[in-house]
Amino acid sequence: MTIGSAILLGIIQGLAEFLPISSSGHLSVLQNLFHLNTSTEGHLLFDVLLHLGTLVSIFICYWSDIRDIVREVFIVLRGGRTRTGERVTEPLSAARLFLMLVIATLPLVLIVPINGLVEELYYQTWFIGVAFLLTGCLLYVSDRMTPGRKTERNMRMTDALIIGCCQCVATIPGLSRSGTTITAGIATGLDRQFAMRFSFLLSIPAVLGANILSIADAVTEGFDVSLLPAYLCGMAAAVVSGIAAITLMKLIARKNNFGFFTYYCWAAGIVTLVLSLGY
Repeated sequence: MTIGSAILLGIIQGLAEFLPISSSGHLSVLQNLFHLNTSTEGHLLFDVLLHLGTLVSIFICYWSDIRDIVREVFIVLRGGRTRTGERVTEPLSAARLFLMLVIATLPLVLIVPINGLVEELYYQTWFIGVAFLLTGCLLYVSDRMTPGRKTERNMRMTDALIIGCCQCVATIPGLSRSGTTITAGIATGLDRQFAMRFSFLLSIPAVLGANILSIADAVTEGFDVSLLPAYLCGMAAAVVSGIAAITLMKLIARKNNFGFFTYYCWAAGIVTLVLSLGY
């Protein structure tokens, strides 16, 4: 693996992780059709670092939310009091957001027993092409739904569970996790900008959990120390491109239009299907 290919994969990971176009689908297509392989050529640690890079970008972009969540969760654990012993009277909306994120994360345990089957789909390029087309359809529907006004203050547990179940389905390569969960959030009546914020914060436990499962395998597999500079360059590229993608998505949320990404996913799906015929 060269530094150039590592940076390219890092940029793709960072952009596609947060833009509603499926990072897993794009990386799989590159690996299957253009032989830009990572884990299949002993680069499992690189895969882990790319996902850690996107995790860092979320922490940077949503640091204030994460800080508020941690602060308010500790207030709840102290019985509604601050560190100085003062009782908090205002609603703890960040703590309630944390509860909703936990509830939405729970359905992911359903994927563990079938994780091997899901991973096999990464090598079915035609299937990824179909999933790209479905992602485009989801975004098309999302643009035509009327967003609600729910936020962390009044969303229901059932809303969180529905979004969490949709996130499970989006583990299929080619289906965008962000596009699927944002669409599900809007369908349950969430405010569009909050649906996007909830989706990105929800990716923290998902990415962290996936990395924990992969770290042991990466350590067992080992890695070529000479490739470490390339790995770190790829991780840095994932961080920078991830921040850029989140910033762009925040702007899109204000305009209520996924139009470009809808057509992009449809085009990517058609191209992937055509290329898979000769693969």
